[in-house]
Amino acid sequence: MDIFLLDSVGYVQPDMAQQVLVSGSHGGMSAARFVAPLQPALAVFNDAGGGRDDAGISGLAWLDDQAIAAFAVGHFSARIGDARSTYHDGVVTHCNARAAALGVELGQACAQAVQRACPRARLLQK
Repeated sequence: MDIFLLDSVGYVQPDMAQQVLVSGSHGGMSAARFVAPLQPALAVFNDAGGGRDDAGISGLAWLDDQAIAAFAVGHFSARIGDARSTYHDGVVTHCNARAAALGVELGQACAQAVQRACPRARLLQK
């Protein structure tokens, strides 16, 4: 399994299906709907500060309903729109139930959370 670093979920490609997608995008509904057809093993987003009515993380619960593990890192810990910062600097602030079941915990470093959830995943520099 591969870990793809994507500054935007708009960069997803069909060959990334069922892999780990780490993005710099917010975790809102539009981003969640964008990655869901790929059925990733894990999807990672930026919480974008939450936004009104938690719009920046609203996609996490919906992805849970789609049987997709997902979490978001804090906007103060990682740069929005920068997947490398998400992976290397991000700290988990929100996760759905499926991600929690895989061992993702609030306060974890993103890279640690990814490795716990998908221990055989390897990082690709794309």
